[in-house]
Amino acid sequence: MLRLEDISYAVAGRTLIDHASATIPEGHKVGIVGRNGTGKTTLFRLIRGELALETGAISLPPRARIGGVAQEVPGNEVSLIDTVLAADTERAALMAESETATDGMRVAEVQTRLADIDAWGAEARAATILKGLGFTDAEQRMPCSAFSGGWRMRVALAAVLFSQPDLLLLDEPTNYLDLEGALWLESYLARYPHTVLIISHDRGLLNRAVNHILHLEGKKLTLYAGGYDDFARQRAAQRSLQAAAAKKQEARRAHLQSFVDRFKAKASKAKQAQSRVKMLEKMEKITAPEDEARTVFTFPEPEELSPPIVALEGASTGYGETVILRGMNLRIDQDDRIALLGRNGEGKSTLSKMLSDRLPLIDGRKVASSKLRIGFFAQHQVDELHVDETPLQHLLRARPGEQQAKLRARLAGFGLGAEQAETEVGRLSGGQKARLSLLLATLDAPHMLILDEPTNHLDIESREALVEALTDYTGAVILVSHDMHLLSLVADRLWLVKDGRVSPYEGDLESYRQMLIGPAPSAKSDKPKEKPKRPSRDQVLALRAEVRKCEERVKKLSDMSDKLSAKLADPALYEDDKVGELEVWNRKYAELRGAMEKAETLWMAALEKLEAAEAPAA
Repeated sequence: MLRLEDISYAVAGRTLIDHASATIPEGHKVGIVGRNGTGKTTLFRLIRGELALETGAISLPPRARIGGVAQEVPGNEVSLIDTVLAADTERAALMAESETATDGMRVAEVQTRLADIDAWGAEARAATILKGLGFTDAEQRMPCSAFSGGWRMRVALAAVLFSQPDLLLLDEPTNYLDLEGALWLESYLARYPHTVLIISHDRGLLNRAVNHILHLEGKKLTLYAGGYDDFARQRAAQRSLQAAAAKKQEARRAHLQSFVDRFKAKASKAKQAQSRVKMLEKMEKITAPEDEARTVFTFPEPEELSPPIVALEGASTGYGETVILRGMNLRIDQDDRIALLGRNGEGKSTLSKMLSDRLPLIDGRKVASSKLRIGFFAQHQVDELHVDETPLQHLLRARPGEQQAKLRARLAGFGLGAEQAETEVGRLSGGQKARLSLLLATLDAPHMLILDEPTNHLDIESREALVEALTDYTGAVILVSHDMHLLSLVADRLWLVKDGRVSPYEGDLESYRQMLIGPAPSAKSDKPKEKPKRPSRDQVLALRAEVRKCEERVKKLSDMSDKLSAKLADPALYEDDKVGELEVWNRKYAELRGAMEKAETLWMAALEKLEAAEAPAA
C-alpha cells in the first residue's frame, strides 16, 4: 500500500502540492491526471525519494521495489534482449553466481531461487515484451547502438516492465509508441500483477488499463474509482453541486448583508443587525469552481478545390531503389478524414512523406490539384524548433511582412498567449512546442493536413480542442496516431498499410484493436484450425541451447547430491554431539532434492518443446 500523508512541496517559491493526502491500495492501477504544470512528474520524483518533502510523509511496504523509465537506454553494443534481461538484477546476479559457485549448499540455494523466479523462462518473457513494443526477433539480437533515441526509450520501457517492480511509475509511456504498441501496453498493464501509477493524457489507456484516477488539482490529490470517463462524470457532477451551493450561499450572504445595511443605524434593529454580522463572519465561504481556461486551436480555412485533390494510380514509393509501398490506387478528397493503420515499419511514415511530396514516386502516377497546399506535422519537427528563439520570432521568419499584432493573434489562436509569445522555445513545455509546430504546419491554410502523432505532449484538454478543430477544419486530414480516442472521433476512413500495400480497412477501430490484442475467449468454433507454423531455425537453435543449459544444471545438482549423500553416509555425523550438525545437513539435502526436482521438470519440458519443434510435419 502506498500512503501519501499530508505532503507538501514547492519549487522556486511556487507551491505545487499543499498538504495533500491519498492512499493507493496494493495492486491498484491508477492514472494520474491534471493540467500541464500542476506537478504530476514532481509527485513521481517525491515518491522515488529524489526530492525532499516540506511536510508529510510517503510510505511503502518494507523492501518494496520502485521502478520507472528514467531515461533512454545507452547506445552501446549490448543486444536489446540482453539489455532487458539485465534489468532483473537479482536474476542476473544469481545467473552469474551459478557459473562460479563451488560450495554445494550455495549452489543448491542459487538453483532453488532461480527456479522460484522462473529464471529459465526469462528470455521468453523478455522477448514477448520487446515484440509487443514493436521489435522483431532479429532486431532483439541487434545492439542498442543500432537504434535511435525514440526506439531506445522503448527498450528502457521493456526493461522496467520485465523487472516487474512492486510499484511501477510510468510517465507518458505511449509518447514513443505507435498505435499497435500503445494497445499492447494497455493490455499488458491491465494484467500487471503489482501496483501501477501512470501519468497519461491518453483517454483510451486511462479507460482500459486503470481502475482508479488520482486527480492533482488545486494543489490537492483526489482519488476516484473507475477509468477516465467515470472520473470525468463524477467531477462534472461535483463541480455542478459546488457551483449550485456557492450560488445559494451567495444569495444568502446578499440577503443578510442587505438587512445589515438597512438596519444597522436603527437602534430598534441594531441587535438583529449585529447578530447577522456575526452570522456572516462565521459562514464558511463556498468557492465556486473556477472556469478552466479553454484550450483552443484555430485552423485557417482553405478555399475549396475540385475533387479529387490527390489521386494515385499504380504508384510505388520507397527509398532509393528500395520499394516500400507498391501498386497504390488511392483517392483523396478535400472532405476526407483518413487514419493510417498498420504495425510499425510497414510504411505509414513512408506514405505520409510521399503524400506530402517529401518522397518521390518510383513508379506509377500521382495526380494532384495545381493549387494544392499541404501541411505536414511530425514529432521530429517539434525537436527541430529553434530553442533560442521565441514563437513570435518563428512566425516573423515565416511571415516577414505581416504585422506583429496579427502574428500574436495567430499564436493566441493556438493557445500561446502574450507571455508564451515572448518566451524562448527552449523554456516552453512540450505541449506548447507542439502547439507552435501545429501553427507553423497550418499557417498557409493547407487543403490537406498530414499529422504524424500530433498529440504527443498535449494534455487531455488540448487533445479535445484538437478534435474540435479537426472536426471543423474544411481540408482533408491524414492521421497517424496512437490515440484511439482521437482516431475514433476524427477519422471516417481507415487505410491499412501492410505487406507493402495500402488498402481500405473494412472494419472499425474496435475490430482493429481486437485483431491486434487477440480475440476474447469464446466457444469452440466449427471452423478448421489453421496449420501451425513450423518453428524457425533460430527458434530451434534456441530450444537446443535451453535443453543443454537444463541438462548441465541437472548434472551439477546431481554431483552436489552425490557429495551430500556421501557426507550423510559418514557414521561420525550420527554421534550424539553432532545432532545439530546432522539436522543442518539433512535440511540442505532436502533443499537440494527440491531444486533437483524443479531442474528435472524444466529439463523435461525443454526436451518436449524441442521434440515438438523438430518433429516432421504431419
